[in-house]
Amino acid sequence: MYTTVRLILLLLSMLGLLAACRGEAPPPPKARVVLVRPAAEAAAGSAVFTGDVRARHEVDLAFRVGGKIAARLVDTGSEIKAGQALARLDPNDLELAAAAARAQLDAAESDYATALNERERYAALLARKFVSQTAFDAKDNAFNSARARLEQARSQSRMSGNQAAYGTLSSEFPAVVTAILADAGQVVGSGQPVLRVARPEEKELAISVPEGRLSELKAAKKFHVKLWADPRIAMTGELRELSPAADPTTRTYAARIRILAPPPEVRLGMTARVTLDDTGESALQVPLSAVIDLGQGPLVRVVKDGKVVSRPVRVDRFGEEGVTLSGGLQAGEQVIVSGAGQLVDGQEVEASPLTPPDRQR
Repeated sequence: MYTTVRLILLLLSMLGLLAACRGEAPPPPKARVVLVRPAAEAAAGSAVFTGDVRARHEVDLAFRVGGKIAARLVDTGSEIKAGQALARLDPNDLELAAAAARAQLDAAESDYATALNERERYAALLARKFVSQTAFDAKDNAFNSARARLEQARSQSRMSGNQAAYGTLSSEFPAVVTAILADAGQVVGSGQPVLRVARPEEKELAISVPEGRLSELKAAKKFHVKLWADPRIAMTGELRELSPAADPTTRTYAARIRILAPPPEVRLGMTARVTLDDTGESALQVPLSAVIDLGQGPLVRVVKDGKVVSRPVRVDRFGEEGVTLSGGLQAGEQVIVSGAGQLVDGQEVEASPLTPPDRQR
């Protein structure tokens, strides 16, 4: 009886195993979930430089003669006219030099008149054979010397008169005083700068460009200039000058952006910023974690038809907001932003949109 029960239980166990073998296969594993973000166009004109408004033409004015500055007639920021007196030297020495030159001129004129009369008188005596040719030649030479000294005295007198006029400093063109380099009571030499003036007709923006941004600056088609004081004033500019060498201290390159048709509100010394226009090439931006390199150059992986696909890309630059790509990717493609290096091409995945930073709580 006991043996029969054991046999029945064994048969039931075998029937259970056979039933289990005839059942359905276990379900396949679920596709891996990946975070994706669509490739978006990079903001145009992302490069921004700050500088100050300057005049294209700045000149240091100096006296053409040395002396003590008796008066300074303008201040920094003064608008001056052509020929306006800006500063004066002590006129005493200049007037004395001019008076001495006039006295020398009077003496030379007297000597010339005497030599002329002597020559004419000896010429008349020579015609009547009362004097020799040698005596006449001596008077003629004296006359020529007196005439030369007269010309010299006249030139010296004019020069002294000019130097007296040089005691008043003026500008040959309308300008704005930007700096005072010497003040009243100071003794200055000939050519030593006293004032710095700027011609306000042409205005430029002086900026400093890092070496990593030189290619962007050269490739930019247009420059947008705005004042910090009034951002509503929008202006355009063009690159006029770019230094060929970097500043040894800041390691940046000095550049001048000519402001086209600046309005009257733009004044020298104002702070402004210039934004570079795009270069015409399509540029896309992806998160930093989306770009990987497996030894064959940078690439990103996208989700297409539920599978992983690699896209070799060209990296333009790295920034705080992401990586700017200049080729290899199309706008709107679903880029895998996390764990792309652990996937393989053709692997089935499930795309889950990444929440933008501005919508995260």
